[in-house]
Amino acid sequence: MSVSYAGKIGPKPRIQVSRTGVLAAKLPLNQIILGDCVESLNALPQKSVDLIFADPPYNLQLEGQLTRPDNSLVDAVDDDWDKFSDFAAYDTFSRAWLGAARRVMKDDATIFVIGSYHNVFRVGSIMQDLGFWILNDIVWRKANPMPNFRGRRFTNAHETMIWASKTATAKHYTFNYEALKAGNEDCQMRSDWYFPICTGAERLKDADGRKTHPTQKPEALLARVLMSASNPGDVVLDPFFGTGTTGAVARRLGRDFIGLERDPHYAAAAEARIKAVTTLPLSTVVAAPAKRTEPRVAFLALLEAGMIQPGVKLVDDKRRFSALVRADGTLCYQNIIGSIHKIGALAQGLPSCNGWTFWHVETPHGLKVIDDFRGAFRSEMREAAE
Repeated sequence: MSVSYAGKIGPKPRIQVSRTGVLAAKLPLNQIILGDCVESLNALPQKSVDLIFADPPYNLQLEGQLTRPDNSLVDAVDDDWDKFSDFAAYDTFSRAWLGAARRVMKDDATIFVIGSYHNVFRVGSIMQDLGFWILNDIVWRKANPMPNFRGRRFTNAHETMIWASKTATAKHYTFNYEALKAGNEDCQMRSDWYFPICTGAERLKDADGRKTHPTQKPEALLARVLMSASNPGDVVLDPFFGTGTTGAVARRLGRDFIGLERDPHYAAAAEARIKAVTTLPLSTVVAAPAKRTEPRVAFLALLEAGMIQPGVKLVDDKRRFSALVRADGTLCYQNIIGSIHKIGALAQGLPSCNGWTFWHVETPHGLKVIDDFRGAFRSEMREAAE
């Protein structure tokens, strides 16, 4: 069972459901692999994926049916795949799949594992035991959580994601900080995310209106995960693929995916779902370049290019402080000479300062931050190199 897709960045991918025992030697990009997740992970090449999103069984420990106050039955998670004999059995399962997942992660790959209070603390402890380094715990706050029908507990209105790198020494993992901040009205993206649970047209249902999968995650949640920690062309692995939310979002955002799923019914639903997804244009999914990755530019270079003249006074945005630009690219403030950063910190009485964003030049149209001149200089550098 396979489907070809058009509109992909680069060659047309194939989405194929295959058996664990007959995996191709190469990385099975854009495929759904049927079988046990640990066996499937062990069949993949070592250090081959850029990002993992895992939505493992939560081990909800449900006993008996759950009813509403009107005695109607709640469609709870009571599937066999969420049942374990005891905590030790769940821990053994978690240790096995997490260890196998860590093996296929590139050195700078990261992993998101989502869970609830039933399992996330046990999973987090095991991750630390295995050598993962936790970067954040992210709270998914649900806009429309299921109420606590018995009235004996707080409404369970959130789930937790653990975001971790492969090791404590991994320093070059992907985090699209600038893009996230720009899309969040220039505010740093916080670790509490507010989304509704999956409902409406996005929720997959059978011909009788029953949910195809009881724990289908909203695409908005996966989109933020992928945009935060991956780039177009990266390989995203989901070891508990279910109905393919990760694959659908990866397809739309120009990422490659590998889905592992043991239930043929879920895999078939995922395949049909992903088949209908169109990849967005590359220009709309590439993250803005991080400033820390751009070429370094010395303040002196702006003087040498004639963008700023020696003898000009620089001021802060409120015109509280001013400093004289010297011909050698240093600033003079109250007879003290230093860099744009050192003088900016000195003027404010602070230990450090980003001089590029602190100092401004007076222009006929008002103040202009000197970082804008640096941006223009970089653009000229890129044009000259083309």
